[in-house]
Amino acid sequence: MKKFLLSFLAVSLLFIGCNNDDDGGLANDIVVQNFMWRAMNLWYFWQAEVPDLDDDRFTTQADYESYLAGTSDPEQFYEQIQFNEDRFSFLNSDYTELVNNLAGISKSNGLEFGLVFFANSNDLFGYVRYIIPNSDASTKDIQRGDLFTAVDGQTLNSNNYVDLLFGDNDTYTLTMATANGNTIEPNGEEVTLTKMEGLVENPIHVASTLDVGGQKIGYLMYNGFTRDFNDELNSAFGQFVADGVTDLVLDLRYNPGGSVNSSRLLASMVYGTNTNELYIRQRWNDKIQSQLSSEQLNDYFANSVNGSALNTLNLNRVFVLTTGSSASASELVINGLDPYVEITQIGETTRGKNEFSITMVDDPGNDYVYSSSRENQINPNNSWAIQPLVGRNENADGFSDYTDGLAPDVFFEEDLTNLGVLGDVNEPFLARAIEEITNASSKRSFEVILPARAITNSKMFTPLKDNMYIDKPLGFQ
Repeated sequence: MKKFLLSFLAVSLLFIGCNNDDDGGLANDIVVQNFMWRAMNLWYFWQAEVPDLDDDRFTTQADYESYLAGTSDPEQFYEQIQFNEDRFSFLNSDYTELVNNLAGISKSNGLEFGLVFFANSNDLFGYVRYIIPNSDASTKDIQRGDLFTAVDGQTLNSNNYVDLLFGDNDTYTLTMATANGNTIEPNGEEVTLTKMEGLVENPIHVASTLDVGGQKIGYLMYNGFTRDFNDELNSAFGQFVADGVTDLVLDLRYNPGGSVNSSRLLASMVYGTNTNELYIRQRWNDKIQSQLSSEQLNDYFANSVNGSALNTLNLNRVFVLTTGSSASASELVINGLDPYVEITQIGETTRGKNEFSITMVDDPGNDYVYSSSRENQINPNNSWAIQPLVGRNENADGFSDYTDGLAPDVFFEEDLTNLGVLGDVNEPFLARAIEEITNASSKRSFEVILPARAITNSKMFTPLKDNMYIDKPLGFQ
C-alpha cells in the first residue's frame, strides 16, 4: 500500500498522468532529475522558499519534463533547486558509498588532519589530528602533531589540495615539516600512505578515567556519531560508572556529527534515563509537520541501547571541548543538554549546523527515504542519493537558532607547537578542562604560539562530511 505522504506528490504532480511509483514513461536522461525534484518537493525544509519546487510550478507534463531536461548535470540540477542559504545539503552518485559512511565505513589511509593557510599566502600546510587504529597510517612513522607541506613533491595551495589529498590517487607521499616557533620548514622526511577499502573507524578514540588528586574524571574523545558503535559507547560509560566518575570531559573538537539517535543516547549517558523528559523536538516543512503527531516529533532521553540497559552518570554538569570542526550532532548534544545540565564549553565556536537530513534514493514507494530493507525497490537505473536538509531540532526550551555556532564559555585554541597526547592530563585542551573542574589555579601557561586555525579538515571530504541525519523509523504509514 502506498504511504500517506505520497498524496502530496499525487496532488502536486497530478498533471503528469502516470502512477507516482512508475516513472517508466520518462526519458532516461531525466530519471535522476525527476527523483531529485520529487524528493525535494516533498521533504526539503525550505521547499516553500524555492520557486522551482512550488507545487504549482508546472501546468503540464511537457513543461515539467522540459524543465528537468534543461539541466543535464545532476549536481547542477540539485544545486539549482536548493535554497540560497542552504550550506549543507549534498549528494552522492553512489548511494551505497553514502550508506557505508553513515556506518563509519570508508576508503581511507587513516590520517585525520586539518589544513591551515600560511600567513599572507595561498599556500597551505597540514597538521595531523589523530591516526585511525588499524589503518595504513597506523603502520607508518607519522603521528598526532606532525606537519606536512607538500604532496608528491607539490606544495599544497588553495588550488591543488583537493586533487592532491582527496583525488583519485589512492597512494601519495607527504613532505613532512617542523615548526620552529611560528615558522614551518620542511625537514627532509617523507611518508607514503595508501588508502584502504572498508576502513572502519571506531568513533570512541579515547575513553579513560583520570585520577586527579583523588577526583575521578572521565575523559571521552568521541569523533563521530556513528550508529553502529552505540553498544561500544554504552560500554565506555559502563566503565565510567564502575570507576566512580564524578565529572566528565566530553571531547568533541574533531566530531563533525552524524546520527541524531546516537546523540540522544550520548546525552542520556551523561544526564539520565528519564524517558518522560524531552531531549529534542523536530521541526519539518509545513507539508511534513502537519502530518506528524507529538509522539513522532519528540525525542526523549533513552533508558536502553539495542535492548540493553543504558549506563548513565546522572551528571548535573559536563565539560565539552569544541572547535570549528564540531558540528551538527555535536552541537545537538550541547543544545539538547543545556536545559538540564550546566555546560562549560571550552575551545572555539562550533560550526553552526542546526539542521538534520535524511538519505533519499529513487524509491518512490517509500517516499524516497532510504531503507536497507528495500534495496530491491530502488530504481536500478538510478544510483544517485541526495542528503537534503529536511528539518531542525529544538531543545526543551524551544531553542534551535545557532546558525552562527555555539560560542564557548572559555575560549581556547590548539597550539600546533604543542598538540600533546590525547587523553594525557598534560594535553593542553584537557589540562584546561581539568583546571575548570578542580577550580585549581596553576602556574601553567597556556600561551598559544601557532594556533591551529584549520580552514577545512579530512572529514569534510568524506560522503558523510558534517551531516546530521535522522536514523529512527519515521512511522509514516
